[in-house]
Amino acid sequence: MRDLHVIEAPQTAALVMDPIKARLLAALSEPASAASLAGKVGLARQKVNYHLRALEEHGLVEPIEERQWGGLTERLVVATAASYVVSPAALGCIGADPARSNDRLSASYLIALAARIVSEVGRLWQTARTGNKRLATLSIDMVIRFKSPADRAAFTEDLTNAVAALAARYHDERTSGGRPHRLVVAAYPAPAGAKPRGE
Repeated sequence: MRDLHVIEAPQTAALVMDPIKARLLAALSEPASAASLAGKVGLARQKVNYHLRALEEHGLVEPIEERQWGGLTERLVVATAASYVVSPAALGCIGADPARSNDRLSASYLIALAARIVSEVGRLWQTARTGNKRLATLSIDMVIRFKSPADRAAFTEDLTNAVAALAARYHDERTSGGRPHRLVVAAYPAPAGAKPRGE
């Protein structure tokens, strides 16, 4: 089981949005049979089997074992990931796109950037996994408490200048073997109770 699966197909996205199928996926963090799941989710075993077949067809659960009980065969299945993210690619042309926003300081632009990250990194990660390779990424996640709006503005200016200077130092248009990397820096008010990562 991998830790995360990014869903791009609209039909698969619709499946995980179904409340019953979502409950079954949550219950399948450990291998289970249709009979054992039926008691947990309050459905008949035949109904659970129906939902499990749909989830399996879309790669959301996978069989791991078959057991014989008298004349019956019991299949154990498990979720293919611990959690799932629906990519904006599943929405097709109505998915969020930062190119459609002119206001680079708006919340909608930031959300569209985050959506593009999910879509692009999800595809790159899938390709890397298919080739049994790692995907080189960098994530920095922290919470900063500013004393005043003036300090926040000064930090924004310092950060912008520092990133621009680093980009200018390392950017190379001429090397044929170089690979472009997308850099996104974002800041927004932290939700109540948010703590720096690692605390």
